[in-house]
Amino acid sequence: MNFLKQTFGTIIFCSICVIYNQSKAQYHHGFAFGSVSFDELSMREYAPDTTASAVVLDEFGEAYVDNGGNNNLLLEYHVKIKILKRDGLDQADFRILLRKNGTTKERIRQVEGFTYNLVNGSLKRTAMPRNSTFTTSLNEYRDESTFTLPEVVVGSVIEVRYVLESPFIFNFYPWRFQSEIPKQRSEFWARIPANYVYNISLRGFLELTKNESAIEKDCFTPGGGNRADCSLYKYAMTNIPALKNEDYMLARSNFLAGIDYELSEVKRFDGVVSKYTKTWKDAVRELNTHESFGAELRKARSIWEDRVTLAAAKTTNRDKANAVYELVKDWFLWNEYYGKYTDVGTKKAFESRKGNVGDINLSLVAALQAAGLQADPVILATREAGLPNQLYPVISDFNYVVASVFLDGEYYLLDATVPLLPFGLLPRRCLNGTGRLIPRKEEDSKWIDLKPREKEKKMVQLNLKLVDTGFVGDMTVTSFGYEAVDKRRELALAGSVAKYREELENRYNDFEILSYKIEQVEDLAKPVVEKFEVKSSLEVGSPELLYLNPFFIGRWKANPFKTDKRLYPVDFGAPLETTFLLALEYPTSYVVDELPPGTALALPQNGGKYLCNITNNGNKISLTSVLTISKSVYTSTEYHSLKELFNRIVSTEQSQIVFKRK
Repeated sequence: MNFLKQTFGTIIFCSICVIYNQSKAQYHHGFAFGSVSFDELSMREYAPDTTASAVVLDEFGEAYVDNGGNNNLLLEYHVKIKILKRDGLDQADFRILLRKNGTTKERIRQVEGFTYNLVNGSLKRTAMPRNSTFTTSLNEYRDESTFTLPEVVVGSVIEVRYVLESPFIFNFYPWRFQSEIPKQRSEFWARIPANYVYNISLRGFLELTKNESAIEKDCFTPGGGNRADCSLYKYAMTNIPALKNEDYMLARSNFLAGIDYELSEVKRFDGVVSKYTKTWKDAVRELNTHESFGAELRKARSIWEDRVTLAAAKTTNRDKANAVYELVKDWFLWNEYYGKYTDVGTKKAFESRKGNVGDINLSLVAALQAAGLQADPVILATREAGLPNQLYPVISDFNYVVASVFLDGEYYLLDATVPLLPFGLLPRRCLNGTGRLIPRKEEDSKWIDLKPREKEKKMVQLNLKLVDTGFVGDMTVTSFGYEAVDKRRELALAGSVAKYREELENRYNDFEILSYKIEQVEDLAKPVVEKFEVKSSLEVGSPELLYLNPFFIGRWKANPFKTDKRLYPVDFGAPLETTFLLALEYPTSYVVDELPPGTALALPQNGGKYLCNITNNGNKISLTSVLTISKSVYTSTEYHSLKELFNRIVSTEQSQIVFKRK
């Protein structure tokens, strides 16, 4: 084996020489290109995470401003990845997003890629063919460059390096240490000329293993006549765990460990200083004068002035606001596109009765203002877009706008893109921390909590009787808040009550629906009530035993919280409340042999609880189960208590009532 390793090392050394001779790129720092070891090729799993489909063995990036070529911003990138499982083969497919603005574009160059395999104890190195990189246009702001490494199989090591060149020098490259696969090591260097001042922030919950800085003299000499020093920052992390999507998690991008840069100011060589970090007063002024925001809001007020007269005649401001809200909801059809700015403009959107989020909700703000109400836009980032920066305004962080109306000392937030939403309830996609109020007076701008006004609440009442053919009875399901919104949406998508009943029959396998009706669908202010007549066949364990799982609807079959620890918050979006009430009558020819265990468990600091109480008296079983999740968001320190709560729920709701024939 020692001889094999020595021979293998010689092969690698020669390979490195060949690779370097072939390479025309001038890479300055980082780990050696082509250095693949026998241990890396023979690795079968990654010990810190045996579930990993692939692991980054090493990763290095260096960003700096080039003295030539119109002061281009360059990123030299180099990565080496081990493929461990079939699911990891897609790591050989590289997709690189490139920014563009008109004819000004980012591009990648000097792309090199190799696949290393161990074949019969010898190294086989396969180069990615030249001209294997393809660039396509995604939209007016993004291109995408793609390439795929050849002959990649489970066990391969792949290696890629390239230079990303950007003309957008004011937008310094962010770096992400963490990804969907684990990394043994990731290092990033940033060389920033003293002319450029950035706000630098560390993102995520992991700690740096390297955090160094130094000054490099006269490193920036654009045009040859001017000179500036540079700040050189070196950051690294090791043994970086993968960050995978989990249940009740905001956008993964919120939590990826990394470094972000926001340009604060530029000091030009002629002494002029240009400030780029805005205050919120600056940002509000910019939005209020923007041709697709404030200007369109003013146009929309004149459109709606004559159309809200009936609403404005209502007695109370709450009634006025609700009437305007319903009027605008009924008028528009949402085209399924987000945006804080208008797309076609409020006039054209009004005429076509269709538009994006900006078209519709800025029109709603204008209509509320036209009715004499205190209304303003609130910009926000949707849950999948990530949390906006709260230290300073970054307008590009926000991708959505809703209306706010101030009534009786509090703000009500409204979104007219969803017809089934009651007054004051935002769609779940908007429940993402805080939004920013954009009033007409710049100094009145502030953060507004995007808290849900109602819970995700459901009550199930089930009355059953055990007869010769099985369990028969009636069930009432009452849905409140977001549960009611979901019911109305499902019914609307089905197209009719009859078709919705068919969907329910396919969904529920534990019982047969004998009759079904649904009430209070049209009145959005009321809960949705469903009434069933049901029948459940006997589940016979033996001639003497019958089994029944009493949790007919919505039982938790698995704990959504599976990991041992969680560094980021658990976000339910809205508080949860589920109540289940069972009354079960059985004949005297049976006795109850087993009941689900009663349980009571509460989260610390009134964070929630789970109660299950069951009694058996006089051939009648009564069961009451209540789950309350009191908060929308739970911190990582509360995770273990939350996980234990759901372990108890799953265990209880998998239990059976066992009847024994006398």
